[in-house]
Formats: sequence, C-alpha cells, structure tokens
Amino acid sequence: MSLPLEGLSAIVTGAGRGLGRAEALELARLGAAVVVNDYGQAGRDGSGAASSAPAEAVAEEIRAAGGRAVPHQGDVADFETARGLVDLAVREFGKLDILVNNAGILRDRMVFSMSEDEWDSVIRVHLKGHFNTTHFAAAHWRGRAKAGERGVYGRIVNTSSEAFLAGSAGQPNYAAAKGGIVGLTTSTALALAKYGVTANAICPRARTRMTEDVFAAVPATKGGAEPGAGELDPLAPEHVAPLVGYLASPAAGGVNGQLLVVHGGMVAIVDRPKVAAKFDTAKDAFTYEELDGLLTPHYAGRPAGETFAATEVLGLRKG
Repeated sequence: MSLPLEGLSAIVTGAGRGLGRAEALELARLGAAVVVNDYGQAGRDGSGAASSAPAEAVAEEIRAAGGRAVPHQGDVADFETARGLVDLAVREFGKLDILVNNAGILRDRMVFSMSEDEWDSVIRVHLKGHFNTTHFAAAHWRGRAKAGERGVYGRIVNTSSEAFLAGSAGQPNYAAAKGGIVGLTTSTALALAKYGVTANAICPRARTRMTEDVFAAVPATKGGAEPGAGELDPLAPEHVAPLVGYLASPAAGGVNGQLLVVHGGMVAIVDRPKVAAKFDTAKDAFTYEELDGLLTPHYAGRPAGETFAATEVLGLRKG
C-alpha cells in the first residue's frame, strides 16, 4: 500500500523547531521527500547567530526514520534565498510539489510603543517570507504547465494565526502580517487553480518557543500535570501536523482558498466574512445625522473591545 505523499517533494520553512519540525516529520512519514529550511537563529525575535544545526538535525531525524530529506539554512525573507530554496528542491528531487510556509519571528509591543524596526522585521519575515517562496514555487508550477506538462501537482499551506481573527493587543505587527498572509493565500488560490495548484492557510495553536508565554498558564493535561507516557499535550505541535499532511495530499484537491483553525484534536473551517447588518439612506446620500441615528443604536450595548471577527461562534480567542 503506497503512502499518500509517496513520490512527492516538499519544502517546509522554519522547520528546525516547533510546528515546522512536526510538519516536516509528518510529511516525511506520509512519504514525501522534504527540504528542511530554517535560518537557525536562537531567539524567537530573530536574534542570535544563524546556524545550520536545527535544519540539519531535523533532516537527519527524517533520514534516520527511513525518509529522504536535505537541510537548507537560510532566511526566506530574502528574495534570492527563497529562489535558491526552490531551486534546491527541484535539483535534489526533480520537482517541487508541496510548499509549507511556517517561518516567523515575534517582536511584541503595544502599537503606541512599537518601533519602526519592530514593525518592519515581523512583516518582512512572515508576510514577505511567505510571498517570496510562493512566488518561486508558483513560477515553477506555471512553467511546467506552460511547457505542456499535464496534471501539474502543487500544494501550498500557509501559516496564519488567530491573532488576525480575534485581535491581539500587543501584536499589531504579527496580527497584520497574519492577516496579510490570508489575503496572499486567497489571491494565490485563485491565480493558480487553473494549473492544478491549491493554496490554503491554517491558524494553529501550539506550545512552542514562539508561544511559550502565551500558553504558559495552559495545563499540559486535564489534570495539570506533565503528560504521562503516551499522553499528548493538547497544545503539542503534533496535533497540527496531520492537517498540514492532509492539505498537502491528493485527497485535498478540492480544498482551495480556505482558512482552518487547528489545535488539540479540533479543526474548524472559518467562513469568509459576512454582512452582519445593512442600512440604506432614505435620501440620495447619507448625512452624519442619519448615520448617527442608524449606527449608534446598532452598536449600543456592545463591549468596547469587541472585534468584527466571528470567533465568538468558534469559542476561539488568543492564539
């Protein structure tokens, strides 16, 4: 019996630790050959010397389990580095089939205290990093289709966040980048569908070095103790990886331009924004007075911090 991803090749960015590592291991377990990308900096804020060690360790872990993997140490927010990453996959495995964008950093601060560099650096790594790899992967798939290849196979899985859905007061840069990734995903999904390529985004919750303070108070088990033998932390990255494996597979060929929240044995499909209320002017154009009479009562009594997102329905909050 063949594996779901047998014969396919994948790139996973930010795969040296945490979510990316779990995703790379899962894709390999399902049969894919994997390029393990990581810049290798020690700090979750992008600080520290870059290192090839994290990517090499995960690639070796995959090979030790009988899979195929090569490491790639590089910053995907650099345009030419992203080009080289895609070229490496094609050179090593003959083609690229799957792209999982996961690389990111955090530089949290309230909007009134955030520096220009703290804004720019997070947007650069998350949003530009997603664009860079997507650009070169998309060009690869389009080129194959234009050359007459039939049945081009392509899967993109991007990483957004509930910080975009529900807001996150101390993360205006991160929330904006993650919202931008959703826009990039839906645009890419429309542009590449005719070539046989799908693009989807996930909002994962997982206990990693990126979220260690966010989920510090969340117990690792229902009883609050450390997980025992065979017991998985509800926020373990291993809860997220199977969805990535599914979205990368032939079975998900009909899933395109979607946003899914995933954590702890739960997957929620997020619908596109819907109109909650509609008002028409009684005259040719609205006046201030008319809008005051319509909108002020509509919002009266709502909590001041309530956002437009439909996360109340899902019971989702910070992530």
